[in-house]
Amino acid sequence: MEWEDLARELAQPTETKIVLLVIDGLGGLPRHDKTELETAQTTHLDRLALHGCCGVTDPVFMGITPGSGPAHLGLFGYDPIKYQLGRGILEALGSDVEVRQGDLVARGNFATLKDGLIADRRAGRIPTAECERLCARINAAVVGRPGTEVTLFPGKEHRFVARFRAEGLGDALTDADPQKDGKPRMPAKAEAPGSEKAAGAVNAFLDEVVRILADEPTANAALLRGFSLQPSIPQMPDLYALKPAAIAGYPMYKGLAKLIGMTTYKVGGATSDLFDALEAHWTEHDFFYVHFKKTDAAGEDGDFEAKVAAIEEIDSFIPRLEALKPDVLVVTADHSTPALMHGHSFHPNPFLLVAPTALPDNTGVFTERECAGGLLGRFRSIFAMPLMLGHAGKLKKFGA
Repeated sequence: MEWEDLARELAQPTETKIVLLVIDGLGGLPRHDKTELETAQTTHLDRLALHGCCGVTDPVFMGITPGSGPAHLGLFGYDPIKYQLGRGILEALGSDVEVRQGDLVARGNFATLKDGLIADRRAGRIPTAECERLCARINAAVVGRPGTEVTLFPGKEHRFVARFRAEGLGDALTDADPQKDGKPRMPAKAEAPGSEKAAGAVNAFLDEVVRILADEPTANAALLRGFSLQPSIPQMPDLYALKPAAIAGYPMYKGLAKLIGMTTYKVGGATSDLFDALEAHWTEHDFFYVHFKKTDAAGEDGDFEAKVAAIEEIDSFIPRLEALKPDVLVVTADHSTPALMHGHSFHPNPFLLVAPTALPDNTGVFTERECAGGLLGRFRSIFAMPLMLGHAGKLKKFGA
């Protein structure tokens, strides 16, 4: 019996409330003998660690570096190997793009093409207003053309979502993105039978974009990646008998939450906005996923000090979270993003659970090394959800 079958059998609704605070990319590596988390002053998280039980998690398996999608799926109790999602559908749903069955969607970047090479994959991070203008220009130029219907939906800065609508599109496609500057454009290729039509439509469209934007000084090409159709995936309310909500600002995380049946709310860009939304909707749900992004962004930038500052910032909001008195509080990360590596890594994530039914292990401070010595030990992220449900009294006894 798989966990999903067991969850459906055992899950029961209760009045208890769970908060899962995901500090994105929290784990790090030492600089001058201390990681970012060990360097930060985390008075409130340390206090929680002293009264909770701790461990460390692997999002997929030891040694595997996860993307944000699979890393989050694991935390929500979904096997990230079984459910492999394209980033495009997450961005599309998170940006409120209508996606019908059969629609093919992808993440897009405007880019700078010079002398046949991609000189800048992000087109100098053009302003969002410029992205909106370019998307409108392309949409107007391709509307009404026979064949595949293509629509662009602007995002922040250079980013957008592309939607391809036609019969018979597959999503087994390689990225139409060289991934690095200084390389030529990369056409999409079908990786399985049934996706040849989609590859042709994508490549024809990208060639058309270059013609349409030929007079643009900076953003004169487009790159696409993460092609995906609407997947079939169990819904959290059905699996776990929950009324779940997501408090997240970035489209990808909101998209993933929508995909598995969470209610999402519009929140501003400030950290305080996350907790304003949490407090405003506290009576409406029994499971809250709260996502904090700044730690991951600083880690990807390789900015050790900025990541330390981000950790200290989220620590300062812990009292607001505690004031709500959740029955189960978990603080962890989806994956590690050490500043020394400038990106995601395979290192385990610190994990902290506080509940009246959780035996405190007297972990002195909330750090990677201290959590590794906690009672929960080292475990796969997929076991975080049964832990939370169990401590919230939301799982019935198994067997006689």
